[in-house]
Amino acid sequence: MGMTDKHIVAIDLGTSKIALTVAKVNGNDIQVIYYKETPSAGIKNSSVFNPSHVTGPLGEAVREAEENLGIKITQAVVGMPRYPIRQESNTGKIEDRGCDTDITAENIAELKRFAQDSYPLDDPGREAIYGAVAQSFSDGENFQIIENEIIGMTSDVLEGNFKIFIGKKSDLTKIDLAMNKSGLSAVRKYFTADSTAKAVLEYSEMENGVALIDFGAGCTSVSIYHGNIMRHYASIPFGGRNITDDIKSECQISAKLAENIKKAFGACMPDKLQNLGEKVIHIKSNTSEPDKQLPVKYLSEIITARVEEILMAILYEIQESGFADMLRSGIVVTGGSALLPNLGTFINEISGFRVRMGYPKRYFSCQGCDGIFEPSATSSVGLILAASERAEFNCALYREDKPEDKPAEDENPNGELFSDQAMEGVVVSVPDRGPKQPESKTPKVTWTEKVTTFVGNLFETVMNDVESEH
Repeated sequence: MGMTDKHIVAIDLGTSKIALTVAKVNGNDIQVIYYKETPSAGIKNSSVFNPSHVTGPLGEAVREAEENLGIKITQAVVGMPRYPIRQESNTGKIEDRGCDTDITAENIAELKRFAQDSYPLDDPGREAIYGAVAQSFSDGENFQIIENEIIGMTSDVLEGNFKIFIGKKSDLTKIDLAMNKSGLSAVRKYFTADSTAKAVLEYSEMENGVALIDFGAGCTSVSIYHGNIMRHYASIPFGGRNITDDIKSECQISAKLAENIKKAFGACMPDKLQNLGEKVIHIKSNTSEPDKQLPVKYLSEIITARVEEILMAILYEIQESGFADMLRSGIVVTGGSALLPNLGTFINEISGFRVRMGYPKRYFSCQGCDGIFEPSATSSVGLILAASERAEFNCALYREDKPEDKPAEDENPNGELFSDQAMEGVVVSVPDRGPKQPESKTPKVTWTEKVTTFVGNLFETVMNDVESEH
């Protein structure tokens, strides 16, 4: 490795997992050399809830990476919580620049800092500005100019309009506490909505209009792009963990078993399961309670009900953004819960939008980093790409006792989805159900009608309950 190489370490603190990524960066050359997901603790709805509980899995993840790579990790870039976030608007203006002075990228950055610093927070003791995104600029005569076009123009006036994203100050403090307890410092915290989008979306999608749904375990968010600019962001405190909780509650089983059953047999749209829908999961009891039987089709009904609730909330946000009719590139779904079978088809059927799964774009090289190109890694990849632009970031030092490179051990060499222990007591069979009954047809309702009905339902009450916890 060259002397000019630096290490970027990214930590994605998720509700169900902590993802640690290490990349070597030399100029524009990025090589991901390590990626691993570890079950998390102490994190709720994408926010650190208990820093002490985070320390255990985070510290273990850091130690494992250090031993594998022969480095000492001292700091890392980390993602900010995705919920709760509110967005506001603010303007910045620079006057008397001189008529013959070119507008530079530094002027834009200065204006952005001013717009952030000057925004009057309702409660500065509790709130913090997570980030700002430029919407348009003016030179005093021309308006609605985008950033790339105004750089290089000459004017004595520069004015910009910005979206300001505001979150809880305590959530940032808790990240620092969890990092410090693990022997690390957060060299930079990123509002990941924009960095994740740039790791997943194509330029043409952001230009023509697209909604990126990041479907995580404890939080689902939507970022809307048009004209290559993020125009709207919203998030809700529901995700894959809520689906698992529904299965756990309905079947009266452990959360771990419910999660594994969801991953092994879960899918949206029970009417599209084909042969899988005929199977029954037998869950053997270790107590005096009788064994449980869970038809895969009923499992899908449980999952579909919760997914539909989440999607209705997200579609409501798309409608409220004012850009619903401008999403020529449709919807892209990413995040740890994005690969739920039939999810894309379900979203398309509800909304009418074209849907694709969002995988990290291959902006870098890597070897032996299983999972780095999966939807669950998009936030991590976005953090690496954003931090790689900062020449001063170097998050690790080499140790003298660096071990020899060795291939990662396959934790599941038999190619099974889960270990025997994880799925102990689970048997799948296909019962004889007799002749298949014809399906009934129901009138199709548009997604805007469903959303309108949805707004007044129980979701608002649940949202208020969750927000009161924060």
